[in-house]
Amino acid sequence: MEVNEGKNRNVETIIKNHIVYSMTAAMIPIPLVDITAVTAIQLDMIKQIASAHGVQFDQDAGKALVSSLAGATFARLCASAVKAIPGVGTIVGISTQVALSGASTYALGKIFDAHFAQRGSIFDLRVERVKSKYDELVEKGKDVVRSFVDERKAEDIFATIAKLKELKDAGAITEEDFEQTKQRLLEKIASA
Repeated sequence: MEVNEGKNRNVETIIKNHIVYSMTAAMIPIPLVDITAVTAIQLDMIKQIASAHGVQFDQDAGKALVSSLAGATFARLCASAVKAIPGVGTIVGISTQVALSGASTYALGKIFDAHFAQRGSIFDLRVERVKSKYDELVEKGKDVVRSFVDERKAEDIFATIAKLKELKDAGAITEEDFEQTKQRLLEKIASA
């Protein structure tokens, strides 16, 4: 039982790390380069999940499956293309692409983990059988991405409080300024 629990934690870590990597790659401001980078990250994730399950991985079969499931969907292409519009287009395109890439990576990770856990191989996964599950997991993945972003905001707030404390300890700000600012920052976390 401990071996399975260890493998499950390992796979969850692989998926979580690759969600973050794909969200980061989605920030590449050059249209279509972002999609290429995210796809490479997703393939690496599937390869690592296969390895964790002791399953053979084939790069070409993996590419075909990723393309069939997550491929260059209209939404991903539009989000990538919007980045070419200077200013607001870049910001909107990046934020949309980050969410879609993270959610898609989550869904792919869950699909392949479940398939490999049932002793499936990269060669016998049938897209038509898992497509609706993939779509369902993309929606759940959007919530996962939001929680990562919220978690990151909280970490940034705590880092800011630590810096404020250093300023207070150095005499650069008063105790009162420190407490007021700290309280406002903590309220941001509570309201998130």
